[in-house]
Amino acid sequence: QPRDLETVPSETDLTMSARPEHIAPPEVFYDDKEARKYTTNTRMMEIQATLTERALELLNLPDDGVPKLLLDLGCGSGLSGETISEHGHQWIGLDVSRSMLNVANEREAEGDLMEGDMGQGLPLRDGMFDGAISISAVQWLCNAETTAQDPRIRLRNFFGTLYRSLARGARAVLQLYPESTKQIEMITTAGMRAGFSGGLVVDYPNSTRAKKYYLCLMAGAAAPLPMPKGMDGEEDMSEDEEVDVGPNGQVKLGMRAKNKNRGRGQRDLKAAGGISKRHPEAKGRNWIQKKKEQRRAQGHTDVPHDSKYTGRKRKQKGF
Repeated sequence: QPRDLETVPSETDLTMSARPEHIAPPEVFYDDKEARKYTTNTRMMEIQATLTERALELLNLPDDGVPKLLLDLGCGSGLSGETISEHGHQWIGLDVSRSMLNVANEREAEGDLMEGDMGQGLPLRDGMFDGAISISAVQWLCNAETTAQDPRIRLRNFFGTLYRSLARGARAVLQLYPESTKQIEMITTAGMRAGFSGGLVVDYPNSTRAKKYYLCLMAGAAAPLPMPKGMDGEEDMSEDEEVDVGPNGQVKLGMRAKNKNRGRGQRDLKAAGGISKRHPEAKGRNWIQKKKEQRRAQGHTDVPHDSKYTGRKRKQKGF
């Protein structure tokens, strides 16, 4: 039975228990009303700009002053494309929602726009793009709307044609909201089987609110994964997430990356409970309790109990 679109809640009103991809396919969910609401929502615009800035940073494009041609997958109404244009690059956007593309045209988006379903493959010339980004779109491929659709086949079609469309050595950075670790594994496995190297970079891995997932893929030459943000406990304001990750903030496939500690300055260290730049590991009681609470909330059962000795500096024994 088709859903009554008037009863479909806005994406901005959804909780994690009611993800938009569970309600209707994207071309139905993002109708004319929802497309305009999405594009005029100030908070959504800010989030899209921030996520796109980070995706472009992870693309690691050469700083040679030459504009690059980028592919924006799930471009929607062109919000992410605006950030690409602000960085001086050209772009082509693909989206399955005609309503979203109509809004992009009304807003005079600078990129070229195409209507199409990523799960059916990308109708693009081989080696055409210097890089690709996607903001909050890839997880839609994991939902089958009919019995004839298979998410694994859709992912295979998508990643296979994406790999061929990129120049050798180019990267694709796909920001997504995974529903579970199983979904992460299905998406990353499909990318690796298509020929990509790389893996998942998770910003703010210790935060339940600010955690963000970026699948960083390299076509051709492999390279170490970029370091995630927020490894020192710094948090960013954003939506809640569900998936837990390891303490290094990366779910890596292919190349291994070394965890490099970067100084944050004396003020940041004091705010985090550290003592000095030479001893950033020295944390106070409040910091320790906060981290314990975060790990308990994530489901860890090996967190030590709090006591009057928690965070207390041990005295040096004399001889």
